[in-house]
Amino acid sequence: MQRPNAAQLAYGSATVVLATVALLLLSRTTTALGIAVICAAGLLLGLLVAVTMPVRARSVKTSAAPGPAAPPASSPLGNEEIRIPAARVGAGADTRIGS
Repeated sequence: MQRPNAAQLAYGSATVVLATVALLLLSRTTTALGIAVICAAGLLLGLLVAVTMPVRARSVKTSAAPGPAAPPASSPLGNEEIRIPAARVGAGADTRIGS
């Protein structure tokens, strides 16, 4: 099962709170059993809303820019690229604090 996203958590939580308050106000129950049943119903309703909420699929963005240009056919390299290693940047002995 996938982790819930922020919208699912928000809608589920809001549903739990609002449904529980509305049911308690409408039923006017004062017994502990009645309050427990209404709280359980609010939790189930919030869970149902969060689980059945449609999840927006992430779209893959493709750029319209062309890829790297291929070398000319007369090039001795053909389809190979020249790779130059980049300089490593990191914390060296001179950036340490203390001894």
